[in-house]
Amino acid sequence: MPKTVAVVGTRGYPSYYGGFETAVRKIAPFLTDKGWDVNVYCRPGSTKDDDAARDPRVRTTTTPGLESKSLSTLSFGLTSVLHCLREKPDVALVMNVANGFWLPLLRLRGIPTVVNVDGIEWERAKWNGFAKLVFKLGARLTARFGTILVSDSVEIQRRWKVDFGRDSLFIPYGGELSVPLEVVPGLDHDSYVLMVARFVPENTVAEFFEAVEDIAREHPVVIVGSSGYRGSLDEDVKALSARHPNVTWLGHLSDDNKLLSLWQHAGVYFHGHSVGGTNPALVQAMACGAPVVARRTAYNSEVLDTPEHLVDPEPLAIGRALCRMLSDHDLRSKARQANKERAASHYNWNDVCGQYEQALMAATGPARKMARLLPVVHAQ
Repeated sequence: MPKTVAVVGTRGYPSYYGGFETAVRKIAPFLTDKGWDVNVYCRPGSTKDDDAARDPRVRTTTTPGLESKSLSTLSFGLTSVLHCLREKPDVALVMNVANGFWLPLLRLRGIPTVVNVDGIEWERAKWNGFAKLVFKLGARLTARFGTILVSDSVEIQRRWKVDFGRDSLFIPYGGELSVPLEVVPGLDHDSYVLMVARFVPENTVAEFFEAVEDIAREHPVVIVGSSGYRGSLDEDVKALSARHPNVTWLGHLSDDNKLLSLWQHAGVYFHGHSVGGTNPALVQAMACGAPVVARRTAYNSEVLDTPEHLVDPEPLAIGRALCRMLSDHDLRSKARQANKERAASHYNWNDVCGQYEQALMAATGPARKMARLLPVVHAQ
């Protein structure tokens, strides 16, 4: 009899919103191939149901909630968990520590959990004091009630051990090793600066925009992303692209092939994320062979393993590093090859999905009460 797993805490399947959704697009079909009955909880209007890549074997359940910046995760998480309590799957894969508030309900119902703790949400600048408090409390509840915890980076793993006394399994995100794609019309191979990010302060978006004022005088710049809430940074990039013909703002992209092509053909990709762990966009850029300049953080250093391509979050430093990469063909070639090789050996989806299945099996096994004592899996 197949084991059943409910996936709680994402926008649904298939969805292209962020890292959690990317992971579910890979993990859910993998589990169905292995004989699991998979049910992914969804938010209304957040999935691409006509997606040609959608696996029809993956079940989905849409539940209501409050669509707002501060309450959406909590409200959709609650309605998903309430429905999950009725279905009583063998295990729940829970994304985001904000859903830690609902883990006691799952435990009372006898449903073990594998929880991806994501980044250190309470340190993100986009949240106000109340939201940061909610995430911190959710993290404490996750540490207490989660059966098995998953950290997507070794640094996140270390933080959870130090801050909450919980061991966790290290399972990163993977990158898609795509076939060569044609360059996006209007762009030239190996010539442009690319940034792909949600428009929030901790992603170094404002500093990058300031650097672009100088970069765009000589080089094309392509920007992918938005705030999702029509924030001030959306207005800033709109004005930036109006001032500089060299700047192209594409907004949020749900076309995977177009995004993969942008990474494949970029002269340099800037990754400004500072708070999360292993970022899916960075791993995917590396898998595509994009030369990368990244903000100097423990997380980005861990993934890239090339400290010479890390930069402080200052517009002048960002601009210099990007222009240096664009002006040195040999440097770009070496970076492309190194990034491809590292992504293939350390961040491939088949290994990642297999590790998630092992965690789910461990949570449902007879020794699940001893899950806190599972050995910590470190990066190789």
